[in-house]
Amino acid sequence: MSRFDISALRFDGLIGREWLTTHGNGSFASSTICGTNTRKYHGLLVAAMAPPVRRMVVLSRVEETVIHGGKGFELAANEYPGVVHPRGHTLLRAFSPEPFPRWAYQSEGWTIEKQLRPIRGENTVVLTYTLVGGGGPVDLELRPLFALRGIHELMYQWNGRIEAVAVDAHQQRIPASSRTPEAFFAYDGEFSPQPCWYLNTIYRREQERGYAGLEDLWMPGVVRLRLLPGHPAHFICSTEPIDMRRVLAQAERQFDAAPLTATPNAVLETLLRAADQFLVESRDGGITVMAAYPWATPSGRDAMICVPGLLLARGRIDQATRLLRSFAALERNGLMPTDLAEDGGGWRYTGADVSLWFIHAVDQYLRYGGDEDMVLGELLPVMLRIIERYQHGTDLGIGTDPDGLVHTHAPGTPTTWMDAKVGDWVITPRQGRPVSLNALWYNALCVVAGLCRRVGQPERGEDLAALAARVREAFNGRFWNERESCCFDVVEDHGNDPSVRPNQLLAISLPHAVLDEQRHGAVLARVRRELLTPVGLRTLSPHDHSYQGTYAGPVVARDRAYHQGSVYPWLLGPFITALMRHQGRTQQARSEALSMLEGCFQYLLGPGLGQVCELFDGDAPHRPGGAIASARSVAELLRCYVQDVLEIAPGQGRPSPAACQPTRLDHVSNRP
Repeated sequence: MSRFDISALRFDGLIGREWLTTHGNGSFASSTICGTNTRKYHGLLVAAMAPPVRRMVVLSRVEETVIHGGKGFELAANEYPGVVHPRGHTLLRAFSPEPFPRWAYQSEGWTIEKQLRPIRGENTVVLTYTLVGGGGPVDLELRPLFALRGIHELMYQWNGRIEAVAVDAHQQRIPASSRTPEAFFAYDGEFSPQPCWYLNTIYRREQERGYAGLEDLWMPGVVRLRLLPGHPAHFICSTEPIDMRRVLAQAERQFDAAPLTATPNAVLETLLRAADQFLVESRDGGITVMAAYPWATPSGRDAMICVPGLLLARGRIDQATRLLRSFAALERNGLMPTDLAEDGGGWRYTGADVSLWFIHAVDQYLRYGGDEDMVLGELLPVMLRIIERYQHGTDLGIGTDPDGLVHTHAPGTPTTWMDAKVGDWVITPRQGRPVSLNALWYNALCVVAGLCRRVGQPERGEDLAALAARVREAFNGRFWNERESCCFDVVEDHGNDPSVRPNQLLAISLPHAVLDEQRHGAVLARVRRELLTPVGLRTLSPHDHSYQGTYAGPVVARDRAYHQGSVYPWLLGPFITALMRHQGRTQQARSEALSMLEGCFQYLLGPGLGQVCELFDGDAPHRPGGAIASARSVAELLRCYVQDVLEIAPGQGRPSPAACQPTRLDHVSNRP
């Protein structure tokens, strides 16, 4: 059953690989291969109580014991102070993360397959156990352990009364309290109430990150199942009353669907599966993008960066239409929202670049054959308001100088994607005229000027084109660092920031490149020499005195490294696109681009278990860090792979089998 070889992994290796599966509404399940929760964010049902936010770890884990031949065989593996108990990982024989997590356990005379299936659009998860080997039936005891708390919190034993109440012979209800949500669990067998607390579960990764890492979990009782060969038995957990027949039928239907691709290309197929995990559809037809798992919320910036990769390169034009429409409705004073508060408090507006990423996303939408009438009739007025507000000044200190360049001055608020902050300390201050913001500004002016001409507003279009020309001239005069043969990262009123960062790539990679063409080669050479690694681009040159090459330790240490040297896979997208623009789309250039993607693809098909993490260390061996699954990482790898390596042009829609032949990386699909 396994696409992931675990034979060479001991306990530390097993808990170093984390799987993820999502419900499409903000809810998810995640843990390590052997089921040892190493983060407070791990759980078998992490439910979005106000989708897609206000998430709570409802069901943390389930401890299983196989009873056979008078012996008990425990399948769980949990870490407590000074001990791993039980040691069920020694019975684990196989694991597969796709299309949903599956495990195979084996011992004396029996083999059991365990499956975890999320119910799409619901806060419901199904665990299925099937005896697939053995001469006769075995008994299985399940002990569900509940956390019943917010994802950023921890549960500790308390004196309040918690008990399971029978709904019927095969379902129990956990009533809500002043501090815990209502929950339900259903089962095929029998339930014996034995309420108790399991104390001092260790979350190793939280302790490494400088946080509290001990939790107490509540166990309501024991579910006993009799497993017959080939006959599955089920345990279901939900935040709503459970209709077992309906839930099981839904689980079968959603995973009996055809595979995402009919191609032999393991890289493409896995990227497509990974992309789906970040899309959240609401009941009213809206759509949002989760920035990352397990702790990030929907992000406006990430959504707009991800539109080409998560949606357009996959032929998801209808979803892109709904996303852009719903996002346009959130425009406020020329600004688009940055992120959605986890507590349900609404969208926050802290990014100077998000509105300009929106205009780029609309431009790409049209290039992929999107609804032009909708854009011209509904989105163009929003885009014009953005341009006007940026020109004449808006929140976050956004405005233009006499040359037309955009500046942002918001003391204490980082307004670009490099937004790490500890207390009042902005780690990477980019106040002034950031190079990426002005590259996006020039691109936006060109896009909107063209749309004005198409909608019958030629004078408005000419005015914007003239402003764009002025911005281009000023940009090349003020951002070019002749001494270093690259762009300043920030141009300020009193001095410029010469830090060598990847932000300058947007001056080359965007459809309307603001940097003079004769300078592209010098920038690319500098970026390749100092920032390029096998798994992405560093956020700062290692020659800089502020460089931090390791993302580890407590909060302050990690945030210091967040954008001061850490490597981001998503930056390979603009780098490869810029490189292809400079070199031309030759076979040699495509091969070179593929070689640059190999490290991330090996991670995707190997330790990443079908996902790509947020970042890696700047220093070799480039250990993974940050969120375990990043929308930007997946989206930009998918986009540049489809557009620049496979050369599937805009307008061709979904990648076809003919275009998606196997890459030389397919052999790594079983690597640990």
